[in-house]
Amino acid sequence: MYAVVETGGKQYKVSEGDIIFVEKLDVEADAKVTLDKVLAIGSDKGIKVGTPYVKGAAVEAKALKNGKAKKVLVMTYKPKKNEKRKMGHRQPYTQLEIVKIAEKAAKAPAADKAEAKPAAEKKAAAPKKAAAPKAAAEKKPAAEKKAAAPKKAAAPKKAAAEKKPAAEKKAPAKKTTKAE
Repeated sequence: MYAVVETGGKQYKVSEGDIIFVEKLDVEADAKVTLDKVLAIGSDKGIKVGTPYVKGAAVEAKALKNGKAKKVLVMTYKPKKNEKRKMGHRQPYTQLEIVKIAEKAAKAPAADKAEAKPAAEKKAAAPKKAAAPKAAAEKKPAAEKKAAAPKKAAAPKKAAAEKKPAAEKKAPAKKTTKAE
């Protein structure tokens, strides 16, 4: 079984027992890490692809260590200015060991039920709010009729658009000199 997980803006294909280096996570060494952004899970039965993530899937990992990668040298140079600079950079990382790939987490169904209840409450509350604007609209029909009156001012603009184009201007004649 394998999974494709996303962490640190990158995607990793992992299996149980794999050791991967990911962008630095805020965890101590020997701590458990749960990667819940699972893009796909593959097994003998087939592949299950999420949109964008597989619902209820999680990958459990153990943080082995936090460290820095080898130094990368960076040179900046500006020609003709006698300006050079040599810098080094060491990217921090976290080393993870994949412990378990779970298709459905035990806590996910409870969370779904908890999310469903507030959604049902919001739907019930929405019709009450919608009824209030309808009542307000029924009370003020005269205001809408008054707003329709200023539309007459737009008519002269059409007449202005129908004007004939201006006559083309001619360039002044060139002066010529007689040669003797």
